Amino acid sequence: WEPLPVHDDGLLLWVRLDEAGGEEPLDAPAVPRRPDRARALAAVHVGTGICEPEDVMANRLDPWHGAWYHPYSFVELTVVAAPEGSGDADEDRFTVDVSFKVAGRIVVPVRAVFTAPEPRTVVMHITEGEGEGSVVETHATPLGPDERGRPRTAVIEAVVAASDRPGFAVARRAAPLLRPLVRTAAARLWRDDLAYAERRWQLRSTGRFPG
Repeated sequence: WEPLPVHDDGLLLWVRLDEAGGEEPLDAPAVPRRPDRARALAAVHVGTGICEPEDVMANRLDPWHGAWYHPYSFVELTVVAAPEGSGDADEDRFTVDVSFKVAGRIVVPVRAVFTAPEPRTVVMHITEGEGEGSVVETHATPLGPDERGRPRTAVIEAVVAASDRPGFAVARRAAPLLRPLVRTAAARLWRDDLAYAERRWQLRSTGRFPG
C-alpha cells in the first residue's frame, strides 16, 4: 500500500498519480471558478472511451460541431470569437451564442465561453442569458491501455447550474430528483461525443488523420 496525494474540492475528488501523468506535479489541481455551492445545483457524469485525452479535448474545443452533431440539444449556434494564437489568456477562448432546447420548440438562448485552464480540462462558462454563471467542466483522464493495447480515457464532466430566478431555489430543493435527469442529458451528449473522439483516434492511429 502506498498513500497518494488527494484533493477534495467539494464536488470532485482528485488523486495525483505522478508516474502516470509524466508531468511536473502541482500542489493542488487547477479547479475552475464555480458558482457558490449554496445557490447551485451540481451533477457529475462519467464516461469511458477508446481514445486519448487529446481526442476528447479536440471534440470539446470544436464548438461548431454542436449544431450538426447534437441537433436534439442545440440550435442557432454561432461562434462569435475564436482564439488567434496570441498567447493572451484573456483572448485564448471560444465565445459561442447558442440556444439550448428545453422541450419541443422551447429554447433558451445563452452566450457561452470555452477555455482550457490546463491540458486535459475544458470549461464552459455561461456568461449571458438564462443560467448566467453556470459552469460545465470536462476533465479527460487517461486510464491506460485495454487488453488489446488501445488507450482508454475517462471523461468526468461536472455540471454546476445556477440562476438568479426565484424558482431556482425550488429546483435546488428537488436536487435528488433533478441530478439523474442532468446526468442522463450529459450521457446522451457524451454517447455521441465519445464516438467522435474514438473515430478521431482511429484515424490518427492508422495514419489517415494528422496527429
